[in-house]
Amino acid sequence: MKAVTWQGKRDVRVEEVPDPKIQEPTDAVIRVTSAGLCGSDLHLYEVLTPFMTPGDILGHEPMGVVEEVGPEVPGLKPGDRVVVPFQIACGHCFMCGTGLPTQCETTQVTGEGMGAALFGYTRLYGAVPGGQAEYLRVPQAHYGPIKVPDGPPDDRFVYLSDVLPTAWQAVAYADVPQGGSVAVLGLGPIGDMACRVAQAKGAGRVFGVDRVPERLRRARERGVETYDLRSFDSEKELVAAIQDETGGRGPDAVIDAVGTEAHGSAAAKLVQQGAAILPRAIGGRLAERFSVDRLAALYTAIDLVRRGGTISLSGVYGGMADPMPMLTLFDKQIQLRMGQANVRRWSDDILPYLTEEDPLGVDDFATHRVPLAEAPHAYEMFQKKQDGAVKVLLKP
Repeated sequence: MKAVTWQGKRDVRVEEVPDPKIQEPTDAVIRVTSAGLCGSDLHLYEVLTPFMTPGDILGHEPMGVVEEVGPEVPGLKPGDRVVVPFQIACGHCFMCGTGLPTQCETTQVTGEGMGAALFGYTRLYGAVPGGQAEYLRVPQAHYGPIKVPDGPPDDRFVYLSDVLPTAWQAVAYADVPQGGSVAVLGLGPIGDMACRVAQAKGAGRVFGVDRVPERLRRARERGVETYDLRSFDSEKELVAAIQDETGGRGPDAVIDAVGTEAHGSAAAKLVQQGAAILPRAIGGRLAERFSVDRLAALYTAIDLVRRGGTISLSGVYGGMADPMPMLTLFDKQIQLRMGQANVRRWSDDILPYLTEEDPLGVDDFATHRVPLAEAPHAYEMFQKKQDGAVKVLLKP
């Protein structure tokens, strides 16, 4: 089969690889019909290269049609249409039972000290072959795959794999009061969808911050009050502008949907890039023990949120030696929540929104639909924010 493989920093290729097979009785194999290109994939493309191995198959946002199931997968059969969550979880351990499948005790990558295994996402999360491919082996298929009806196009459901539950959890963790206010930093796919979810769930005012014109336009067209970072000389000016709109206090909650690749920290960027160009054995150890993030977005969130408010982190951070302004966090009595989205925890709540009326605008959420063979160009376009690329779907 053909699959998108990682070969080095900013080097992905579509190659012929062996077809996946049933290996465990709880496995399934699906024929992939759509696979999203995620901002987290760009971390592998640019920042997290010390944890990758040439030939790794990328992608963690797939959906498709079941081709084959193992004998211990009673809920699926060939021909079923399914969305596959980005995390791999058993559904019956203590952590899954508490609504935290990202911490699944059956699939935890204990050798790396990490949580549940993820599709297509570094050795830290099990180096499981990903879904930007023609076929995908799905472990723990008795629990993970979400069956969806035939008929509507893939765009209606594919975002259940990651974008929708990540945005939904970001809003849930933000704990925005009914009629309250929330600022979303970063209007890429997750930030854009978080704005839509916040509106659908009753937020009174939603502020969106970014520097990319296409992203700002999309959010503004859906009623978000947008702020262009390029219009401000400093972070303090941006914070003051939004605080002025909220009685001088700041919004009730801030969602950081940017993560480690935020603009605004040249020193941290140099450290990240230095680790990425070292030999993998050395760079990996450096990144694990001494890695730092570009924390500009998080610092802005801390300054912006009102006292007693909540910061919800959905952007991916990976630093082990990040300097945190603990005095400010403590003094402002800020609540901080974060983590990978627990897909199956939220999927049943989200499905009623994926109706013909399409209140979240999923049907036209993708800006680009690209053949799998053109994945290298799609990665470059998305990474450089060219051609208005906000959300890209790959089509095997």
